[in-house]
Amino acid sequence: MKTPKMVLITNDDGIDSPGLHALAAGALEAGLNVTIAAPVTEASGSSASITAREDEGRIRVEQRTLEGLESVPAFAVHGTPGFISMIATHGAFGDRPDLVLSGVNRGANVGRVILHSGTVGAALTAGVNGGHGMAVSLDTGLNPSHLNWDTAARMATGLLPYLMDQRAGTVLNLNVPNVNGSELPEFRAATLAEFGIVQTTVAERGDEHLRLAIADSQEQAPPESDFALLAAGFATVTGIQPVTESHLPDFSAAVDRRRS
Repeated sequence: MKTPKMVLITNDDGIDSPGLHALAAGALEAGLNVTIAAPVTEASGSSASITAREDEGRIRVEQRTLEGLESVPAFAVHGTPGFISMIATHGAFGDRPDLVLSGVNRGANVGRVILHSGTVGAALTAGVNGGHGMAVSLDTGLNPSHLNWDTAARMATGLLPYLMDQRAGTVLNLNVPNVNGSELPEFRAATLAEFGIVQTTVAERGDEHLRLAIADSQEQAPPESDFALLAAGFATVTGIQPVTESHLPDFSAAVDRRRS
């Protein structure tokens, strides 16, 4: 594989997340040059937002020493993961990363609702800026008895040779079952389901308020989708595109007809 010169590890669960620490440790074990930069607090659902908390035009960045990762430069940033991924391309944390690993997220990121995920947003931001990106999530369920972060980290580093052999701008979304790493699950290429693991509905609508409810999805997903394959025990891999333009069919003719 083409070895990345510098790898940025980020997430949307915050710099103290054990999933982030496991992913960084896995990247180090794989011999990669790692820098950590993650939100100072949780930033879930932030998508690719590039918002940050400013003080007289300055973004606060705190250098940290993380237990077990003392040799790794680590920064707690008062901003979203998309913002962190974006400023990293401008040298905010040293050399520009050619790979961004985002995660390990607590909870699966499947279906088209990954649009809203801060974990995915950081990876997509890397891709749109000409790097490689991977969002990594662990399918924890609602009340897990144990969280196998190391399994997700090992699956992510195992996928790196494939990712780095793809063109610049390639972004992968990886979801890993919450299983013991003694027997790693099989990778499967997957499509995006039309819905996510949970669904949000409006439970109450008042004159000046709304109350939302969240429940497990009851929809049936196609067998080749990330939702279905993850439920079957596979580690799902989906290629996702950074934002790009789409073709507008017959645009000129339609506009001309309206003018006449």
